[in-house]
Amino acid sequence: GMTGVGTPELAAAVSNAGGLGLFAAHNAGSPEECKKWIERTKSLTTKPFGVNLTILPTMGPPPPYEEYAKVIIDSGVKIVETAGSNPKKWIPLFKNAGLISIHKCVTIRHALSAEKLGVDIISLDGFECAGHPGEADVGNFVLQPRGFESLRVPYVCSGGVGHGCQLAAALAMGAEGVNCGTLFCATKECSWPASYKKAMIDATENDTVLLFRRLHNTARVFGNKVAKEAQSIELDKGKDVQFTDIMHLVAGTRGREAEKNDDKDGGIWSAGQTVGLIHDIPTCQEVVDRLVSQALQSLNRVSSMVKPVS
Repeated sequence: GMTGVGTPELAAAVSNAGGLGLFAAHNAGSPEECKKWIERTKSLTTKPFGVNLTILPTMGPPPPYEEYAKVIIDSGVKIVETAGSNPKKWIPLFKNAGLISIHKCVTIRHALSAEKLGVDIISLDGFECAGHPGEADVGNFVLQPRGFESLRVPYVCSGGVGHGCQLAAALAMGAEGVNCGTLFCATKECSWPASYKKAMIDATENDTVLLFRRLHNTARVFGNKVAKEAQSIELDKGKDVQFTDIMHLVAGTRGREAEKNDDKDGGIWSAGQTVGLIHDIPTCQEVVDRLVSQALQSLNRVSSMVKPVS
């Protein structure tokens, strides 16, 4: 869904390139605008696309989730992704309306719960991911094989994916594919300003920060000045930290203003450890083609190393 950068233009570009593009419903700002965004996406691609409904704690009144869900269903969207809170209200609602349902999970326990609710696909999200990786801190090298052991429904590997060798590895670990967020933020079609994209190119895998740990709502963001300042306050206050101590630094309105001003240090913005694998700003088509080519090279390499036992 990608808060802020998930737009009809980017979602359509990903779908046109051979992926499944999604945007978050709340990015549109209102259910009425979400309906317009869906129509705009339809005008930009004839390929499948989806809409994300993420339900997380907010600083003010929560968005009208039920209205967003109704718009998604009534607009004829075929694929929906849910994330955030327990999906017990949402998966049956979308399934009964005939939609393909994807749910983002960061633990096997949550994935099994979604499976019982009838979800079609799990997005199994490792600790490397941007945004909210949960509190279990399990990386994909363990999480994905656990999915292979435990799940009956198909799942995709999500979090930290920026190279085709990871696509090959995800397939080997039981996933049906990969989910990429940060990688597509570093594309020509992404609406993020130039300073953000350059920062990703210059970054290493160590240039992200975990915020809200003590508040049990962990978020991985790019390690810019304001994120490090917020992290420092959290660490200094320890178990006594309150959200109000850092609210002025992490407010969404501040982040949106920073985007408008092309100020990479003006607000927090989500980024996964994938930033260490970003070295240029290609088109979405080039990203997809590169992932496939790299995956094939990796699979061929593995195949050449495996010899049947005589």
